[in-house]
Amino acid sequence: MTKAPLAPFPALRMRRLRQADWIRRMVRETVLTPSDLIWSMVVHEGEGQIPVGSMPGISRLSVKDAAAAAKEARSLGIPAIAVFPHIDGAKKDASGKLALDPNGLVANAVKAMKDAAPEVGIMCDVALDPFTDHGHDGVLEDGRVVNDATVEVLVQQALMQAKAGCDILAPSDMMDGRCGALRTALEAEGLQDVMIMSYAAKYASAFYGPYREAIGSGKLGTGSVDNPGDKKTYQMDSANHAEALREVALDIAEGADMVMVKPGMPYLDIVRQVVDAFSLPTFAFQVSGEYAMIMAAAQNGWLDEERSILESLGAFKRAGAAGIITYFAPRAARMLGA
Repeated sequence: MTKAPLAPFPALRMRRLRQADWIRRMVRETVLTPSDLIWSMVVHEGEGQIPVGSMPGISRLSVKDAAAAAKEARSLGIPAIAVFPHIDGAKKDASGKLALDPNGLVANAVKAMKDAAPEVGIMCDVALDPFTDHGHDGVLEDGRVVNDATVEVLVQQALMQAKAGCDILAPSDMMDGRCGALRTALEAEGLQDVMIMSYAAKYASAFYGPYREAIGSGKLGTGSVDNPGDKKTYQMDSANHAEALREVALDIAEGADMVMVKPGMPYLDIVRQVVDAFSLPTFAFQVSGEYAMIMAAAQNGWLDEERSILESLGAFKRAGAAGIITYFAPRAARMLGA
């Protein structure tokens, strides 16, 4: 007996939902908005703006310019700014004591930005590398970065920042136990509303180079046999992913309100794993090297600049990030608002 042929399956044409802009927008799974952006900004102690050679389009801003930028962020719908300081090398020392100065650059910048645009959140980097002459994130003893002594200094730094008006403390140092120490100190000082966004999974990456120029970081491994040549004893090994989940779990247990993965695009797999494993806002940092690569390629005509910026930022949202810290924030916000 001959079997009747099966009824033909209705033609499945995936391109039907791509045929026009209106339908592409209507079925789009991931939407990027200015509210997803945190503006990464470098401030300096002098006047005016100083271009950063390795980051085309980026300049160190004076405190006055930073205040104006806070107003710009407000007008663009950017919810927060991440502040990083450039300190005169002549003022640095091995202990990074200027990190504690309540009348220093960071405190003055925070106060100026909050006065100019109180609706914009300010996030401060908690680490010593912008302030140390050796460029490490902590205290050096006998050729190694010591953990507990560094945490004690970081707590003092963070309290100064919080009292200056910082809304989010972002410890980037990768010392063990620093989130718990910060949360305990904030509670004791009546600063319980200050948030912590932990650099929970921060990798020892080659993509930080332009940032170190931007902040004038000390040259690692030079000037002394006691100065380690890299940060691999405290930042994470780029080969590891399970370790990132352990780091995140510890920081959450210690009181972090939000966590971060850094760098960004080379570690989107880590972003996705963290988002899937924990019910906590997870951010990613599109670091200086990522910015520099896109801009260099665009300036050479190898990439479409605007499309590359938005596509790269959209990738973070697609991976599940709640938001992105990026030097592209004002540029992207203007494009998104167009």
